[in-house]
Amino acid sequence: MDRLFKIFGTLFLMFTLTNVYGQGKQWISFEFYEGVFNTNIDTSVLVPAPELSQQSIKSAYERLNTAEYRAIIDSLLGYRKKYELNDWLYYQLIRKVAQQISPKQNNYSRYTLYKWFFLAKSGYDARLALSKDRIIFYIFNDEDIRDIPFFMVDQKKFMCLNYHDYPKADLNEDPPIPVTINITGATKSFSYKVTKMPDFKPDNYFEKRLEFVYKHKAYHFNIKLNREIEAIFANYPAVDFETYFNIPLSKETYGSLIPLLKKNIQGMSQKKGVDYLMRFTRYAFLYEDDAANFGNEKRLSPEETLFASHSDCDDRVALFFYLVKEIYNIPMIALLYPTHITMAVQFDKPIGDAIVYKGKLYSVCEPTPQKEDLPIGVISAKLKNIPYQIVYQYDPGH
Repeated sequence: MDRLFKIFGTLFLMFTLTNVYGQGKQWISFEFYEGVFNTNIDTSVLVPAPELSQQSIKSAYERLNTAEYRAIIDSLLGYRKKYELNDWLYYQLIRKVAQQISPKQNNYSRYTLYKWFFLAKSGYDARLALSKDRIIFYIFNDEDIRDIPFFMVDQKKFMCLNYHDYPKADLNEDPPIPVTINITGATKSFSYKVTKMPDFKPDNYFEKRLEFVYKHKAYHFNIKLNREIEAIFANYPAVDFETYFNIPLSKETYGSLIPLLKKNIQGMSQKKGVDYLMRFTRYAFLYEDDAANFGNEKRLSPEETLFASHSDCDDRVALFFYLVKEIYNIPMIALLYPTHITMAVQFDKPIGDAIVYKGKLYSVCEPTPQKEDLPIGVISAKLKNIPYQIVYQYDPGH
């Protein structure tokens, strides 16, 4: 009976598209970040929902592979090139196209099949695997990703792209079996690095008011923010610290914050300016750890931290790093403790108890609220005798 419903649903969709457009094609058009994405969907691309079996998935692929899918891929690749989308943002575009063709809530297997197919036909080494009741979607990635499952094939690491849809799954107890499908040209690795944010339309921003007190003077900010930031990073994994710290702000948010910060610290020495940025990051936002805020560990990008009602030490360190880098562009290191992370900055002359790393001296700048009102160069008393590791070094000269 389920199979009959799946077939009927596909035939009904094909009939509807043919009836409406007359040529068996659907014109898809939707806003995506700063532009409008357009493409034609030929009805030959509309395949029945596959069952969770090797043969059914392979049959669905064979039908897709002989369908008129090229216009979709050309539109996707053209849009990516035009707007310079990083892989993660390109994947968000693919997700939206797959949702237009086969909504996730209607049939998850078919929705996943389209995402995998479009990524593979875009040149990425994407794989599918099956467990007894799941279709798992993997992508070749050689970066340091910590919080999602992966498997190794011929010394290549494949990260699970849809693990967020199975949050309680234990893939060790129920290991998925790969679906063996070889796609010519699908060899590229996928990167989680986000080095350019979209230029969202200015009309899609709202203002958020921030304030804090520095040297007995109140400072007020009206930050422009975009709600699409939450969607972009909703399922973003815990990437390495270099990738995480270097996620930029979008154009409008940058323009509403950075010039004002520069104006506020104009005339200050470098030390006082960094102190101002440290205390802005420390006191302009409410603190709450991720377990209480999200129910699990989640690192917020600088723009997400500006957006969020609460944030923790990871989020403050990323924002502080971004602000110091943009305004002063001076060397920094990140110090990771078992339950905390903080930042240290290299000044012309060290301040307080300096941290020595690779022959250079750095002064701790704590951007997260502590029981003590810590000045530059002073580490929290509870961390003084706790070992740490340097997890990221930023050197503008390299």
